[in-house]
Amino acid sequence: MPVNQDVIITAALTGAGDTVRKSPHVPVTPAQIATSAVEAAEAGAAVVHIHVRDPETGDPSRDPRLYREVVERIKETGTDVIINLTAGMGGDLVIDPDEPLKHLPGTDLVSGLDRLPHVEDLLPDICTLDCGSLNFGDGSNLYVSTPDMLRQGAKRIQELGVRPELEIFDTGQLWFAKQLLAEGLLDNPTVFQLCMGIPWGAPADPGVLQAMVNMLPEGAQWASFALGRMQMPWAAQSILLGGQVRVGLEDNLYLGKGNKVTNAQLVERAVQITENLGSRVATPDEARQKLGLKR
Repeated sequence: MPVNQDVIITAALTGAGDTVRKSPHVPVTPAQIATSAVEAAEAGAAVVHIHVRDPETGDPSRDPRLYREVVERIKETGTDVIINLTAGMGGDLVIDPDEPLKHLPGTDLVSGLDRLPHVEDLLPDICTLDCGSLNFGDGSNLYVSTPDMLRQGAKRIQELGVRPELEIFDTGQLWFAKQLLAEGLLDNPTVFQLCMGIPWGAPADPGVLQAMVNMLPEGAQWASFALGRMQMPWAAQSILLGGQVRVGLEDNLYLGKGNKVTNAQLVERAVQITENLGSRVATPDEARQKLGLKR
């Protein structure tokens, strides 16, 4: 597959992980998240991927009012950027290993449709669809996204006219995403995010990435990312295999050991990598054309 000559950069701004206490640059309030989105766009990101957090505690949230405030604040600035809202919240199940039917603190598990109220309200350009269940890290934390949930979610997102970004954490999830396409629950062009290095999904291994790229349906648009210190090498890896790039504080807090940075600084480094490889950074309008989005 040829090197990608026109690279879409996505900035994943805050995520749902326990990063707020690890870096002062992780945005928490809607105002902070919106400001970080605008700064990332000015640095070269065509897409901003948005989670929200409880403004008081910094804990992850799926409150539609917080999503609305973030999106409205971004739009009020007149910044041209593609809005990508997570729809993955509500899939967390933490079980007691000795009493598996007992749910432990940290559980936030709702149906596939109940993960979409903010998408129905705001009709973003893109929303994510996490394409399978996963042992999420060590311990007894599961991410739950069953085939029935995914079929319901994909159908509703299709009805809303929102482009799903198919979050793929392992090869079986990619297999099932292709099944959704075969069943007519996804529209072309399909948009994939290959998520690497999340314990215990697909490892951040170039051979595994190549295998996943080889599995993609014809005409798919795709990006990939890896966690922590692998974030920037993975930006280059994605471009070299023909894909797009995702960086941001959701996945990595540093540029170099101990150097905590902002989303804009991570985007700036991704722009440098893109240009050093002889490619160029796609504008939001060029990204819309690639991803099959309306302005």
